[in-house]
Order: sequence, then structure tokens, then C-alpha cells
Amino acid sequence: MKDLKTYLDAAEKKMQEAVNYLDETLSRVRAGKANPKVLDVVRVEYYGSMMPLSQVANISTPDARTITIVPWEKPMFKVVEKALLDSNIGITPENNGEVIRLNFPPLTEERRRQLVKDAKGEGEKAKVSVRTARRECIEGLKKAVKDGMPEDVQKDGEEKVQKLHDKFLKKIDEVFAAKEKEILTV
Repeated sequence: MKDLKTYLDAAEKKMQEAVNYLDETLSRVRAGKANPKVLDVVRVEYYGSMMPLSQVANISTPDARTITIVPWEKPMFKVVEKALLDSNIGITPENNGEVIRLNFPPLTEERRRQLVKDAKGEGEKAKVSVRTARRECIEGLKKAVKDGMPEDVQKDGEEKVQKLHDKFLKKIDEVFAAKEKEILTV
């Protein structure tokens, strides 16, 4: 028979994963200023295998609206440029032969609202994951009662998982609020 801690630890792990996923997803949202994390999804063919862009080039942000990419090898310029064009980051690269630049235009008010709406949708998905983890934990505790767990331990477990649920929903709201503020800051 599993004990209460096993169920709570599993639920907390799933809830933390939901918050981490949300944080990672929102970090890739373009909020009007250059963020190298936007390029995490870009893969480049390098000697026959697909590699993350950060493993074949130096990536830096010299100012708030520009990302510069310097491939480690000269022949990689065209490959990196093609990978950037094929990716869905929505920025056309500028290549001067030594540096590839990505200039991020300022966001329009309408685009900012759309980004906030998309971020809110991601936040809702994370909340659903947290609720699912809570539900699975409670169902596991109810099955454990049938296997011999005392009912008062089960009730304590349900209260504890509810507190975990509330804590993680608050974290999700904080992550979303921070991203919303970042997006809406002109």
C-alpha cells in the first residue's frame, strides 16, 4: 500500500512540471524586445545532424531590439540564414557576411493584445494540468482507502493536495501576470 507522501509527491511533481512548462513556453513569446530564447526552437543542419542554433553560433543581444548571430564557421552563414527563414519566428535575418542580425520591430497594440491572449491560453492549459494532477491524487487516495488506508489520512491528504493546488495556481497567475506586464510595456 502506498502512503500519503507518495501521492502528494507525485501530484506536486506534476504541478511543478506544469508551472515549469508554462514558464518555458512564455519565455519564447516575443514581447517587443529581443530575447535569445526565441531562437531555442531553431535547428540547423550541422555535419548531417540537426543541432540547436546555440551550438553552432554565438548569439548575443547588443540592444533591446536586435539579436546578433555569429556562426563559428564561415560556410554555416547560409545554413543558419535558411534555418532562420524556415523557422516561424517571424523575423527576416540580415546578413552582412560577418554577422547575421535579427531586428525586432516594435509591437503594435493589436499584436500586444493578441500575445496576451495567447499567453493567457497557455496559462489556462497549465491550470488544467494542475487540476488534473489534483484529481488523479484524490482518486488515488480514494483507491488507497479501499486497500486499507484510514479515511482520516485520506481526508488529510485531500486537504493537503488542495493546498498544493492553490499554491501552484497562484504561481501560474504570477508567471502570467509578469509576462502580461512585459508584453504590455511599450
